[in-house]
Amino acid sequence: MVSVTVYDGAETIGGNKIYVENGGSGVFLDFGMNYSRYNEYFNEYLCDRDTRGIHDLLQLNLIPKLNIYRDDLLTSDTCGCVRSYARPDVKAVLLSHAHMDHTGNMGLLDHAIPFVASSLSLAILKAQQDVSRNAGTSAEAAYVKPRVPGDNPLVCGSAGTKTPSVGRDLYGLTEPAARLHDLMAANPLKSKPYRPGHIGHLSELDLPFEVDAYPMDHSICGAVAYRLKSPDGTIFYTGDFRFHGENGSQNMDRLVAGAREANVLIVEGTRTGREGDHPTTESDVYEHCKAAVDSTDKLVIADFSARNFERLEMFARIARETGRELVITTRDVYLLAALECADGRCRMSNLLVYDAISDSKSGCDQRLVEREYADRLLSPMEISRNPGNYILCFSFYDMKHLLDIKPNDGLYIYSSSEAFSEEQEIDHLKLFRWLRHFNIETRGIRLATENGRPEITTEPGYHASGHIAGDELEKFIDRISPDIIIPVHTTAHSWFTSRFHEKVRCLKDGESFSLN
Repeated sequence: MVSVTVYDGAETIGGNKIYVENGGSGVFLDFGMNYSRYNEYFNEYLCDRDTRGIHDLLQLNLIPKLNIYRDDLLTSDTCGCVRSYARPDVKAVLLSHAHMDHTGNMGLLDHAIPFVASSLSLAILKAQQDVSRNAGTSAEAAYVKPRVPGDNPLVCGSAGTKTPSVGRDLYGLTEPAARLHDLMAANPLKSKPYRPGHIGHLSELDLPFEVDAYPMDHSICGAVAYRLKSPDGTIFYTGDFRFHGENGSQNMDRLVAGAREANVLIVEGTRTGREGDHPTTESDVYEHCKAAVDSTDKLVIADFSARNFERLEMFARIARETGRELVITTRDVYLLAALECADGRCRMSNLLVYDAISDSKSGCDQRLVEREYADRLLSPMEISRNPGNYILCFSFYDMKHLLDIKPNDGLYIYSSSEAFSEEQEIDHLKLFRWLRHFNIETRGIRLATENGRPEITTEPGYHASGHIAGDELEKFIDRISPDIIIPVHTTAHSWFTSRFHEKVRCLKDGESFSLN
């Protein structure tokens, strides 16, 4: 019998942890961090404690109460209860894409559970972990840094410098390229040994379903949907997707053809229930951002979501067309190089690299730049001399570098989503203080005063969502006509029930549906 259990992501946007079982074993579809729930307790300075393993997350019900986690993250006061939890026979985690709300708790899982993803997603997992120097255990998706018991049984101690980090067993949806093997085997740390895991192909795994993957258009490279087939039923999981991006229309017909065979459609509904929500396309974003760059001869700063490589390539195009040069950070370089290891496509042509003032350049991203792109380095002083020659890819967290560039004016283009939390709103207010300090104008985001309080709003046209709009989603589901619809990644279950009625199964976190 085929069953679907949504352990997380049923009632919130993000945090998908969906277990699909067939004949006593199964697979997880994503295992992400639920930021909506996590931020109810924590913020940037108050985090769960790595030294307590999974204790904090279990106590606050932020991860499922299952016996599927790493032994080295079990302290004396969690080991007994975790061992008493149900232990599903998890054959693999099938990752839809490499955003943290879909990957962010994978690092907690038992090292014996293999991960499956597209080659691009595997490359992003490894590269993102390599450059995230302060990533916690939850984010250890590509390799783990083993914890060791210490004198205090309530604490997961850090292993010494002689204990190697250990790569996970990762499986691609296509045969991994030789350079991807090299990336996965590369040691990101000079001070600690590293033992790579196995890198293979999906066909090597004995799974309880026949698995087919479908490339999806999303705001990150490598996104896929999955079809899981068995004699007892077929499940189709969309992950996060849209049809208004660069590759959306190419995938539409093939996706519909694959999904039509499904008895159950597990579908995201991020943008459902938003009245008047019509998609801005990537073409629209290009036109708005290009016009903004054309309007100034000053320094331009482009701010877009981390790992939105399609947006980065768009600004590279705008730079070429306006006689400027695009300047990216060393972390961007490392991620672009990782993507090339996966698909062989060079994305570094004509890009410059910001040479930040620092007393240490020991990170793997900085070592890569020094080794292969030293001739592309651009100092803050060089930018300061000719600011109108450049588009600088900076986020809020890079604003400190403006103190070295010292611009007198300029244009800041915000090409990302609106703030979804109080912390993000506070960051946006701080961002405006930085920009006002340097007399930098903005596009894509505005600051106004409403009833004596500052109000941040985003301007339409400068950002295209990575998610399908409600009207498009309705047409997509109508074309597929599944027997059962399970909405996830949404807070608007009523949108689905008002349109698809008895077909919809609105599960709560932890609830299951069985396909008889």
